[in-house]
Amino acid sequence: MPDHHSHQHPSPADLSAELRTPERLAVAQRATWASVAVNFLLTVAQLIVGWVAHSQSLIAHGLHSFSDLLSDFLVLWANHQGAHPADAAHPYGHARIETAATLVLGISLALVGGGILLAAGQQLQHMEEVPPVEMLALWVALATLAAKEGLFHYLKAVAARLHSAVMMANAWHTRADAASALVVAVGIGGSLLGWRFLDLLAAVLVGFMILKLGLEFAWEALRELVDTGLSEQEVAAIRATLADTPGVIDLHDLRTRRMAHRVLVDVHLQVDGGITVAAGHEIGEAARRRAIAAHPEVLDVLVHLDVENDGASGTSGHHDGAHSG
Repeated sequence: MPDHHSHQHPSPADLSAELRTPERLAVAQRATWASVAVNFLLTVAQLIVGWVAHSQSLIAHGLHSFSDLLSDFLVLWANHQGAHPADAAHPYGHARIETAATLVLGISLALVGGGILLAAGQQLQHMEEVPPVEMLALWVALATLAAKEGLFHYLKAVAARLHSAVMMANAWHTRADAASALVVAVGIGGSLLGWRFLDLLAAVLVGFMILKLGLEFAWEALRELVDTGLSEQEVAAIRATLADTPGVIDLHDLRTRRMAHRVLVDVHLQVDGGITVAAGHEIGEAARRRAIAAHPEVLDVLVHLDVENDGASGTSGHHDGAHSG
């Protein structure tokens, strides 16, 4: 158990090492290729068996697995593009490509879910034309449930270590697949017992879950793209680190924004007005280094130095409140 605990709560030095671009990219791609392999096999199995065994819910879940396959390639592309260093056109780097990929993933999921809902709803109105489900569909649904649940735990652990929003989205996408596979298994089982409408009802529920998940992912990506700041607790922790820097008298206008798995910080630091410019610069640089070391998710801190009692401190509460949520 101690090893497990340390794995769940790595030290800042461990996190900093893991977030170095080459290692991060290699780990992310390895995990995503594992997801590609699983989703490819499940897509083929579910679509073929769903068609042969007359299970609409299994076909719906097969389409979901196919969308997973497409999203896996989207993740691979986003991780590759996001790893490129900053350049003249992208001075803050390319990490926001991950955010854009998460938005695309969310929208695609919403569209797939809506399509499944529409198709299953139409078939429910013509039950007499729907053939009975065969036993093979149940075995494939159970196998899908086991595979998806195992893949979820693996991807979630990798995404947490890498602080990757798009990989975490993909992991929870996989958990939704596992939950929907359980619904499909129940629906197929009920259909085999004589309640034929349950297979189509399961397809409706699968479609609704996919739609809901897609909308949630799209919303979170949009929040980042409009520069929503960190939570109050996260801002308070960064504030405390900066305030504890020797030479810092006070601070205000602390602002934060996310850029994929990293965070950018702006802050005004108040220092003694009697010190030299060089001394003030050293205090600001020390505060910057402390924040980056203590909070591995922080990519950079833009520091503006103010002299003590410059009259700006009264804006501190307003700006922190406006940008920390």
